[in-house]
Amino acid sequence: MSVLIDKPMWPAHGRLWAHLVSDASLDELHAFAADQGLHPRSFDLDHYDVPEEVVDRLIAAGAEPVTGRDLVRRLTASGLRVRQRDRP
Repeated sequence: MSVLIDKPMWPAHGRLWAHLVSDASLDELHAFAADQGLHPRSFDLDHYDVPEEVVDRLIAAGAEPVTGRDLVRRLTASGLRVRQRDRP
């Protein structure tokens, strides 16, 4: 499985958020997210935004904890990254 999660450090809405990505396919990412009960609205083009309180559960379910830098590097290498300038 190649679902990755970074450390929750992105503040929004009074909490910290992490990113959940796949470096293999969006199908894999969506399947993992659905299995873990993540709401489809938390998907943002190439990742899911996840609140800090569910990070440990996602890791226990098989998400690989990585640094933010490694997450971006692996997402970019997979060809799945949507760059900021390409976002609608």
